[in-house]
Amino acid sequence: MATILYSLAGEGRGHATRVRTVVEALRDRHRIEIFAPGVAYDLLSRAYRQSSVTVRRIPGLLFHYSQQRLDYVRTISEAGRYLAGLPRLVQRLRDAIRASRADLVVTDFEPALPRAAVRESVPFISLDHQHFLTACDLSALPLHLRTHASMMSPVVGSYYQGQVATIISSFYFPPVHRWYRDSVVQVGVLLRPEIRSMRPVVGDHVLVYLRRFAPDNVMSALAGCGREVRIYGLGERPAEGNLKFFGVSEQGFIEDLASCQALVSNAGNQLIGEAMFLGKPVLAIPEAKNFEQFINAFYIRQGGGGDWCHVHEFDGRLMSGFLERLDEYRGHIDRNRLDGLPTVLETVESHLPTVPQSSPPPHELRLLESRAS
Repeated sequence: MATILYSLAGEGRGHATRVRTVVEALRDRHRIEIFAPGVAYDLLSRAYRQSSVTVRRIPGLLFHYSQQRLDYVRTISEAGRYLAGLPRLVQRLRDAIRASRADLVVTDFEPALPRAAVRESVPFISLDHQHFLTACDLSALPLHLRTHASMMSPVVGSYYQGQVATIISSFYFPPVHRWYRDSVVQVGVLLRPEIRSMRPVVGDHVLVYLRRFAPDNVMSALAGCGREVRIYGLGERPAEGNLKFFGVSEQGFIEDLASCQALVSNAGNQLIGEAMFLGKPVLAIPEAKNFEQFINAFYIRQGGGGDWCHVHEFDGRLMSGFLERLDEYRGHIDRNRLDGLPTVLETVESHLPTVPQSSPPPHELRLLESRAS
C-alpha cells in the first residue's frame, strides 16, 4: 500500500469529479489524502466523510463573477493575495508530505502541492485538462482563440514544473507537439463509476445544467422548445410550464443525463465528456469571457457531437434547429475513445514504488540451503 497526496483546483465541479473518479479506483489499494480549496473541498469532504480518505482544506485560485460575467479585476486581485501566501502554503504542504511519508503526489491544476513535492524530492504527476494549452497543437482554432491560447499557455506552464508525467484529460484530442510526445499522455474524460455503469436510453426530456445564472432569452427558448426540460444549477423551485427545476442531486442528475435526449450546458470539459460517453449530443453556451470554454465549444462543433452559441444568440429558432439534428450528432460521437480512466490508473501505478518480496529469516534461509545440498 502506497501513500498518495492529491491536490486540485476548486473552481466548478469538473476538477472534483476527476479527482473523485481516480480516488474511487485507488483507495482500496492505497492511502490517499486530498487537499482542496473552495467548492471542491465542499464536494469532496461530504463524499469522503467517515471514510479512509482524508480531505483537507487549502486556499486556492478561483474565478470571481460580477453581473453574469467573469470579473477580471477581482479575480486578479484575489490571485495576488493567494500568491502572497503561497510560500507559507508550500511549507505547510511540505510538512504534510513528510508526516505522511508520501510516495507520490498527483495534482489537478493546483500549484502548491507540486512545489512542495519537488522540494521534498517526491515524484508528482500532473493530471488535468488545462495542460492541453501547453502541449497540444491548436492551429485549428480560429485566430482569436489561438491568440488567447498562446497568452495562457505560459501561465499554465508556470503553475508547476518537474512532473514525472503529464496526463491531459479531454473529450477532444488535438495533436501533441512533437517535443511533448514522450512526456504527455492524452486520455478521454475520467468517468465516475455511476456514469460508467449507466445504460443510456433516449428519453423525452432535455437536460440543462447552467452555473449561477440563466438570461431571460435562454429561459424563453427552453420554455418554447416543445419538450420537458429538467434544469439543474439554478436551485430547486416550482415548475414553470415545461421547465422543471431541481436542487443539487448527483444521482438524480446522472439518471437524468443517462435518459435525456440531449444536454444544454455551459462548456465545461468534464460534463461534456460524460454526456458524450452516454451518447448525448451537447448544445454548449460558453460563459462570457471564459476562453477555455469557447475552445471546448469549438471542438464540440468540429467533432460533430453537438453545437454551441453565444449566450445572447440562444433563441427558439436555434434550439429547434439543434433538436432537429440530434440523430446526426449522435452518429458522430465515438464513445469508445472517451473513457480515460484505465490509462490514468496504469500511469499512476507505474510511478508508485514496487514492494520487494521479503527475504526469509536467516534460520529459514539456512534450512533451505541445507535441503538444497
